[in-house]
Amino acid sequence: MRYYKYSNEHIAYLRKIKRESFLVKLTQISVFVGLIILWEIAAQFKWIDSFIMSSPLRVYKTLVMLNNSGQLWSNVWVTVCETVCGFVLGTTLGIILAILVWWSEFLSKVLEPYMVVLNALPKVALGPIIIVWVGAGVKSIIIMALLVSVIIATINIMAGFKSIDKEKILLMKSFGASKIQVLFKLIIPANISSIISTLKINVGMSLIGVITGEFLVASKGVGYLIVYGGQVFKLDLVMAGIFVLCVIATAMYLAVATFEKIYLRSSRK
Repeated sequence: MRYYKYSNEHIAYLRKIKRESFLVKLTQISVFVGLIILWEIAAQFKWIDSFIMSSPLRVYKTLVMLNNSGQLWSNVWVTVCETVCGFVLGTTLGIILAILVWWSEFLSKVLEPYMVVLNALPKVALGPIIIVWVGAGVKSIIIMALLVSVIIATINIMAGFKSIDKEKILLMKSFGASKIQVLFKLIIPANISSIISTLKINVGMSLIGVITGEFLVASKGVGYLIVYGGQVFKLDLVMAGIFVLCVIATAMYLAVATFEKIYLRSSRK
């Protein structure tokens, strides 16, 4: 790594930051690998019941079996598609609702208690109603994901909109700016970081909604594999499904984080 026009102290600081970042990543990987090894040792030496707790080797063999039978990627694809649909719809609708609530103070006062109640309401309780309304299929699963993510997105983005200094808004209005100009020139640009943070949260929330829906009605998907494994006491299949979910959640989170880096890099140019 080459440094230009930096003092020796600044170069030393950058090296320290890089070294700390490397140590953090190394520690994270070491902890993960250590837990996996400890889990396998505990299973091999019968410290735990491998039938109930499974083991990394048994999970690996289950994943290989699912891959060879063609079940792994087909079920992963179903869950990923449902999650992406719920994520996009929930986030988009959440941004629109947040704009509407910011636009109208009256609407904000009317909807605020409802959003608080809906946010606290366990969405799984709405599952049977959604199934009756739209049928037991992909639509009901996507709606579950949407319901889980849309309220979170609306509340978070709305809080960001309301945190803008009112004096800045008054300053723009004093120069003749319309409300839509205030929105697109001040409110939204100032809340890009808040919106991106909401995207990161909604990745996990959408996946929760999808898995909840798959637990209830699906005949395909990672959630279905987990439920099936629990019903027939194939705990290896359950653990394998949980591992796949972790991979999916990590991949989607990294996708949003990469988008954030690209946006920040382009905005600095």
